[in-house]
Amino acid sequence: MSTINFSQLKPLAIFSLVVESGSFAAAARKLNTSRSRVSEQVAGLEAALGVRLIQRSTRQLAVTPEGDRIYQLARTLPEVLNEVEAIGQPAVPSGRVALTVTHDVGVKHLAPVLEGFCQRYPQIQLDLILSDDPLDLIAEQIDVGIRIGLPKDGSLVARVLHEEAFSLYASPKYLEQHGTPSRVTDLEDHRWITLFQSGSDGAQHLIYQGNSLTVRPPNFFRTSSPLMMQQMMSDGLGIGCLLPVTVQQELAEGRLVQLMPEISSERLIFTLIYPFRRQVPQRVRCLIDYLLEAKLFG
Repeated sequence: MSTINFSQLKPLAIFSLVVESGSFAAAARKLNTSRSRVSEQVAGLEAALGVRLIQRSTRQLAVTPEGDRIYQLARTLPEVLNEVEAIGQPAVPSGRVALTVTHDVGVKHLAPVLEGFCQRYPQIQLDLILSDDPLDLIAEQIDVGIRIGLPKDGSLVARVLHEEAFSLYASPKYLEQHGTPSRVTDLEDHRWITLFQSGSDGAQHLIYQGNSLTVRPPNFFRTSSPLMMQQMMSDGLGIGCLLPVTVQQELAEGRLVQLMPEISSERLIFTLIYPFRRQVPQRVRCLIDYLLEAKLFG
């Protein structure tokens, strides 16, 4: 059985550099370490192999026959180890990163900051997966996701990006045609736009003056896309609950107005999630740090 193991790869590379450099001191300068540390590494390798590799004297360094044979086999190791290290921690972050996000957040909040990311990390390419359904990051081999809520899966790490509650909105066009609700009892008289994700019966579970409120509209449209929901409401098809941060432009342009500010939902959390790893790849870490810094939601 071999007496050498993978822990000797680095000492082998150091030994090869000593031979090429002609001295322990020259090798130490290239490695930015001390002569004694280099000498210790080579001595440890000799002890592990049970053979003398270098004959030391005060004036010169002489490679033994065994040392020369080992050097011929190991001389490419310094370059190999440097290349391996460059893959893990490249001088310029590079590679592909897969990011999943809902359509509305992707279009309205992620897209505006992508140019800045490209300028900072020109060698990182993004695979943007827009989906309003929560994808399995591990099964789909996705590096990062932006979602509402904290993950129940313990294999995922979550970083909070934003927190707020739903509010009630409609378009001026809809209100002109159907009237403006002013009382809670008026709400079920209106057509609603709802999400499939909130339930099949269209019920809206809200909070009114600190108390639970459930609105069960008999007339409602459903969609699986928050972005489509925003568009349908802007076009005057009904009233509904939206997150204020996702309709800032519609409010500023007067395409939507808030109704009954005293009504809201439980507060929701936007999170940045990614699979738990002891060592997150540098390209993924760059994206995570950038998104946390970019303050996507203002």
